[in-house]
Amino acid sequence: MRDNAKTKLARRLRQTPTSAEARLWARLRKRQINDCRFRRQHPIGPFIADFACVDRKLIVEVDGATHSTDAEIAKDMRRTEWLESEGWRVIRASNAEVYENLEGVLEGIRVALLDGLE
Repeated sequence: MRDNAKTKLARRLRQTPTSAEARLWARLRKRQINDCRFRRQHPIGPFIADFACVDRKLIVEVDGATHSTDAEIAKDMRRTEWLESEGWRVIRASNAEVYENLEGVLEGIRVALLDGLE
């Protein structure tokens, strides 16, 4: 996908977040976690990350039900491997985790951000 097309797709995704993404974004925006700035639907290489803290090279992905098939799990693994080869750390939370344990998801993000300082 060309950069221009990817940017347009990222903008469209920002305008139509899933309810889990919207819920998590409400807690990540405006430097609410460890004073770190997150971007949502941020293009990185051939991919678009749900949330990215560029300064700490941390990506947070929110996975819905479509990420439970063998094919999608394999695709996510390839994506994570590529991102990690570029120096990014990737953490994942399911929609259910965002709905049922948002504070736990946020704590995992806080820890990952602190680990990025080492």
